[in-house]
Amino acid sequence: MTTLAERLGHPPDARLLIVNCDDLGSSHAANVGVYEALREGVASSATLMVPCPWAREAAARYRGEDVGVHLTLNAEFDLYRWGPITHAPSLLDGDGGFPRTVDDVWDHADVEEVRRECRAQVERAIYWGFDVSHLDSHMGTLQLRPEFFDVYLELAVEFRLPIRLSGASTERIVGFPFRRLAAEEGVVFPDHLAYVRGVGSRRVLERLLFDLRPGVTEVYAHPASDTSELRSLAPDWPGRVDDHDLLTRDHSMRSLVERAGITVIGYRALRDLMRAAA
Repeated sequence: MTTLAERLGHPPDARLLIVNCDDLGSSHAANVGVYEALREGVASSATLMVPCPWAREAAARYRGEDVGVHLTLNAEFDLYRWGPITHAPSLLDGDGGFPRTVDDVWDHADVEEVRRECRAQVERAIYWGFDVSHLDSHMGTLQLRPEFFDVYLELAVEFRLPIRLSGASTERIVGFPFRRLAAEEGVVFPDHLAYVRGVGSRRVLERLLFDLRPGVTEVYAHPASDTSELRSLAPDWPGRVDDHDLLTRDHSMRSLVERAGITVIGYRALRDLMRAAA
């Protein structure tokens, strides 16, 4: 079978890497960090958290970069809250925003309200002027349960957008064949996903560069500038600041990519392939 790399115009053994910045719009610090990583660093893509208070400011800074939508159903911080733009009752936790945990969403969310909320997030990003390149799911909430994955896949088909998916080994753990279901609908997704536990991608990315498999691999980070705002809202702020330094200021990272013969691409290439095939 023709590999994804070949469909993208590369040799079958090419090693292609998407470096995605999650959480654009979550704070002013994230907006600064993500756009610097895209414009001055090695990042090639990002995803916007539309419901967050700083998402509109992220839209004002947008210059046509490769930005997708980070479909958001959780607000994980104790002291900093955001909630559904559709004001859906089942998506609120009673404390001023989305639930903090994935399990809480799964236990209480009405799937139709999830569908309306996620579609509204994509539509708002388009209305704000983003040339949306792909979809992924904040904290993986939409990816790991069949009824929520149905919404994720439906939106990918409706808006003709590629999506982030976990690797094939995760299908056995989760218990349903989400990669096959996406492929059957003509939805494009990377071959591999480098999983990062929590926030702070330095060790994963450095190790990945020395052992990258052929095909398209996505790795994600959470860059943000070191500000009092970030320190006050995010308990994991050191990892976010280090991701910013890694992607923007660590010149050895770009050198490692070049020496390893890795080609960095964005999600827009996958989107264009998917739309051409359709």
